[in-house]
Amino acid sequence: MEKVNFRTKIICRHLNQETPSPNLLLQSIPCLSYNPPELSEPSAIFDTKEMRKLMDGHNFVEKDWLFGLMLQSNLFNPIERGGKVFVSPDYNQSKEQQREITMKRIGYLLEHGVFKKWLTGKGPEDELRKLGLLDCLCIYDHSLAIKVGVHFFLWGGAIQFFGTKRHHDKWLKDTEDYVVKGCFSMTELGHGSNVRSIETVTTYDSSTGEFVINTPCESAQKYWIGGAANHATHTIVFSQLIIDGENQGVHAFIAQIRDENGDICPNIRIADCGHKIGLNGVDNGRIWFDNVRVPRENLLNSVADVSPDGKYLTAIKDPDQRFAAFLSPLTSGRVTIAASAIYSAKIGLATAIRYSLTRRAFSVTPNGPEVLILDYPSHQRRLLPLLAKTYAMSFAANHLKMMYVKRTPEMNKVIHVVSSAFKATTSWHNMRTLQECREACGGQGLKTENRIGQLKGEYDVQSTFEGDNNVLMQQVSKALFGEYVAAKRSKKPFKGLGLEHMNTSRPVIPSQLTNSTMRQAQFQNDIFCLRERDLLERFAAEVSQCQAQGKSKEYAFTLNYQLAEDLGRAFSDRAVLHTFLDAEAFVTSGPLKNVLDLVRSMYVLVTLEEDAAFLRYGYLSMDNAAIVRKEVAKLCSELRPHALSLVSSFGLPDAFLSPIAFNWVEANAWSSEQN
Repeated sequence: MEKVNFRTKIICRHLNQETPSPNLLLQSIPCLSYNPPELSEPSAIFDTKEMRKLMDGHNFVEKDWLFGLMLQSNLFNPIERGGKVFVSPDYNQSKEQQREITMKRIGYLLEHGVFKKWLTGKGPEDELRKLGLLDCLCIYDHSLAIKVGVHFFLWGGAIQFFGTKRHHDKWLKDTEDYVVKGCFSMTELGHGSNVRSIETVTTYDSSTGEFVINTPCESAQKYWIGGAANHATHTIVFSQLIIDGENQGVHAFIAQIRDENGDICPNIRIADCGHKIGLNGVDNGRIWFDNVRVPRENLLNSVADVSPDGKYLTAIKDPDQRFAAFLSPLTSGRVTIAASAIYSAKIGLATAIRYSLTRRAFSVTPNGPEVLILDYPSHQRRLLPLLAKTYAMSFAANHLKMMYVKRTPEMNKVIHVVSSAFKATTSWHNMRTLQECREACGGQGLKTENRIGQLKGEYDVQSTFEGDNNVLMQQVSKALFGEYVAAKRSKKPFKGLGLEHMNTSRPVIPSQLTNSTMRQAQFQNDIFCLRERDLLERFAAEVSQCQAQGKSKEYAFTLNYQLAEDLGRAFSDRAVLHTFLDAEAFVTSGPLKNVLDLVRSMYVLVTLEEDAAFLRYGYLSMDNAAIVRKEVAKLCSELRPHALSLVSSFGLPDAFLSPIAFNWVEANAWSSEQN
């Protein structure tokens, strides 16, 4: 009855009121307006330029030069929105149009000297410049970066690392100048990650001094070959090499697939892979080889050769070691994926955080103003831990680049393991980040011009190419198992892969965590090392037990896949943390150190919160897990004032973000439609 009386009074009050004029109603509700976050947010307490240098790691001047170069040409599709110019590919184009404009962009970059010394340069400086400029291409368009990457890093890299002087002299300069356009034929319809079992077959004809390459069955067709469908003139063919009836394993050969007029060569068949969920600027194709003949000199012979009379020659007699030596140089793809995945995450976060610093929704007091969405703790929890992880993985990607450019043959195994772990970790992180950023932008995240949604489709492939992430993580665990067994058998200390912590006593985690303890680098390192150490010991014990029961080591690995994946993640997280600590060690600025300390603590604690392994295996008690969760929320509130400064430190030019990162009201105004 009380509710009825209440509703009656409300209705009477409405009926007795005078109806205000429409003009008064409009005047009483002010329209929303855009207020740049730079005017409303706290000033940065640290030098964002110094942070950018720390984050980018190298070649800042060259990167900014390339950003400027792309902004100067209409080929990069400049569009004005909200008083600013943005550059982004036109994804409304057909795949044929996207492919052709990608090649025109490559021509423009070639003409302006972007690719100078990408294959003919010497030393770490030239390699770092190449990696830095590739980062810029990824930031603009993943198709452009992949198209360039296949040509230089896969085709060109194979000639560099699998070939010898005769190949270098003949092919590298012409590749750098795009006289030849290369692709890389490894993946087959029936085999992707399992390269060792590919089905393409090559024999040697000693009467003519030629190799004969053949696709014996449909599952052996080369698949997803970037550049093959339209533009490539040559390819590196990975094939089983049969000499005198004996299979010598996988080898690489140079084969021409198109002539100087662009026509497909005899005995070559090429089909298009078709439209994809992303990367439609890359002309992925399928290739069949019908007894294609290539000169004996086209065998890339740094690991093995065949004499004119057909004798197989190699200094590495063990097939396993030969296969490992053969594939070890192919880490460049995983290095570039790790870096590009993090730049993609940066685009998503810079856009979503800038938008959340200007977009308001609801009020928390009667008749009060609407609240900035980043001031809601729930929104902070969605974005700021991902921001911290992106910072941590940015340091990891830089570390991986430095390892790669300073590599020696002795480092091949370490680079393989670290690049496998970081490639999986960063590409998974990127996809999760883009999805959260897309949702955090609401409906605006669906618009292609705002980039985030489109980036999901463009970068999804990273989870499976250059190695399926789950397979890579299992490879990491197998490598760690090998190190563990070797150390135990030799009774020597662990050395390499960051496992030196296994030589010390087992870390002890406090039974009751405190705020100050959780933010100490020592605790953070201890708990990450404890997880890795314990999981490695468990994994080794389970595999050994299976072997004792008569099962093969490979089958034992397969049975213990869950432990293997947990261990792979533990290794990667610990390695990422160590790169963060290494980067911090070079910082002298107090304010910069203080912010990095917050970011690192967030990275570690949100990992503790999200990874069930810490509870599953008892590294955290239920009570401590609850304390960690509360500390993550507290860190969100402490990082909130630095959100704008942290994304501004990414060094991404405004033009490479999107309209909702800036004046999204003006960008969507009717006047913009008329222009």
